[in-house]
Amino acid sequence: MSDQKGEKLNRLILNWPKGTVQATSYLNVDGYSRSLLNRYVKGRWIESAGRGAYSLYKDKIDWSGAVYALQKQLNLPVYPGGKIALELKGFAHYLQTKDKVYLYCNEYRKLPSWFVGGGWKAEIIYTQAKLFKKDFHAALTDYTKYNYTIKISAPEQAAIEMLYHVPKKIAFSEASLIMENLTTLRPGLVQQLLENCKFVSVKRLFLYMADRARHPWFEKIDASKVDLGKGKRQVVKNGRLDKKYLITVPAEDKDIEGIS
Repeated sequence: MSDQKGEKLNRLILNWPKGTVQATSYLNVDGYSRSLLNRYVKGRWIESAGRGAYSLYKDKIDWSGAVYALQKQLNLPVYPGGKIALELKGFAHYLQTKDKVYLYCNEYRKLPSWFVGGGWKAEIIYTQAKLFKKDFHAALTDYTKYNYTIKISAPEQAAIEMLYHVPKKIAFSEASLIMENLTTLRPGLVQQLLENCKFVSVKRLFLYMADRARHPWFEKIDASKVDLGKGKRQVVKNGRLDKKYLITVPAEDKDIEGIS
């Protein structure tokens, strides 16, 4: 291998964050042709991570290293959120189930085949529900692993995203326990998120659980500015109707004190 080719390979390996995937299209733009990448594969410097992606040879890759490529290289507006984001920020450490990774996108964007078929030692639950209004900018924060960083939902947004999956994918009781632990949410951001959320039942459930938990920040939320719709909403089948928020909740959940 010539010195120039050797320098190119060294640059690739040295600049490749441990534990991440690199998209073929990104590498091509960076000057690495398919034929050159095939040579690196034969030389056991890199290996295929599915059609359209590579990883360092024998590197251990998990879902976050694959999300790195989606965000940093393919510029997809996809991010981990909901319950997994709360776990990563330490709000659900006693209920860790990182075998399920919740990804969100506030628009309809298809994930590349290499990501869908990758496995990543976790079940990927991808939601394109357009939870928030079109012009709303997602409230994201950094999550760093090894020497790379990805964007995940801020806890305030993650809580709303989590409740979207109650009770079909996340149990009501589990979500309630996590909500009780969210003592430090920023009321200004919560207010903004609730006003921009498009799902009435999710907003009512958020307010119901925050009210029951008696969080100090909840007192600063102005529910009158949040569109809570009209009529009753079913959250839990065969549950009882909460008279304040007009949603069905488990029968064992008692009415909020002071509400008849």
